[in-house]
Amino acid sequence: MKVLKVAVEKCISCGACEEKCSTLFKKENDREKSCIQINPKNGGRVINVCNQCGRCIDVCPAEALKRDASGIVRLDAKRCVGCLICVGFCPTSAMRQHDDYLVPFKCISCGQCVNVCEQGALVL
Repeated sequence: MKVLKVAVEKCISCGACEEKCSTLFKKENDREKSCIQINPKNGGRVINVCNQCGRCIDVCPAEALKRDASGIVRLDAKRCVGCLICVGFCPTSAMRQHDDYLVPFKCISCGQCVNVCEQGALVL
């Protein structure tokens, strides 16, 4: 299974990964709509991205979250009821929600952010 790994010490918070993700999946350059989030914390930063742990699968009352054949946790938007339990439960704060969308969203380890990170802070 491919999983996105983070080397936070290499991150310079340029936002290229967030912009690439939001442009690719939400069709607009809005870092708040990215599946990857760079957040400041105690003078450093935390990069929130899904590690595909699958803990969200068990808490979804609509069974909208499933692991695909390659091991990636995917959200079926047609099944999702928008309860956002998965967002609150996610141990890495990687399940995202935005007021413009009825259902949450998350990283699927596509690797496009890796391609734009010039610092090498992201590895697939």
